[in-house]
Amino acid sequence: MPGLPASEALPLRRACAEDLAPIEALIARSARELSVGFYNDTQVASLLRYVFGADTQLIRDGTYYVIEAGSGALAAAGGWSRRRTLYGADRMKGAEDPLLDAAGEPARIRAFFVHPDWARRGLGRRLYRECEAAARAAGFRRLALVATMPGEPLYRALGFELDERFVLTLPDGVEVPVARMSRSVTQATAGAEA
Repeated sequence: MPGLPASEALPLRRACAEDLAPIEALIARSARELSVGFYNDTQVASLLRYVFGADTQLIRDGTYYVIEAGSGALAAAGGWSRRRTLYGADRMKGAEDPLLDAAGEPARIRAFFVHPDWARRGLGRRLYRECEAAARAAGFRRLALVATMPGEPLYRALGFELDERFVLTLPDGVEVPVARMSRSVTQATAGAEA
């Protein structure tokens, strides 16, 4: 869009509790607009009701990030986790979310959403580089995620491989195809790009 700053110039920071409402708004807009051609309106509405939304544990753990577009608006959000949950918001999880064993289990890449005005401008890649570096520093050697169909092209471009396609059957009976994907953590080198 004309007049928008370059995506690399936008500030990236850890999300905080005050970001919850803007994160929820970003997720809803991203899901509705960027899922066109991948999911129908019924599938998107069900995903927003049951799956998509903020995971406050990621914010408390300091592993969820936002990229600010200015004036309190968010251009993108996404994170990683050292916990067992693979996808979903607070309302989808149980009371416990145990820690993973970095030596033998993959870290999770979680809840990447980009505002439609900022789509396909490198923000997902920026978030991924931040997440991968933090997971590497925490001792993880692999990463795993569950991709929605709109997100799968980004994750493939980032080097994730398809492990399994499956269908989520949500509480209202709506079925949503998704993909389980994984990759190795890239070894840190000076100036390396993901």
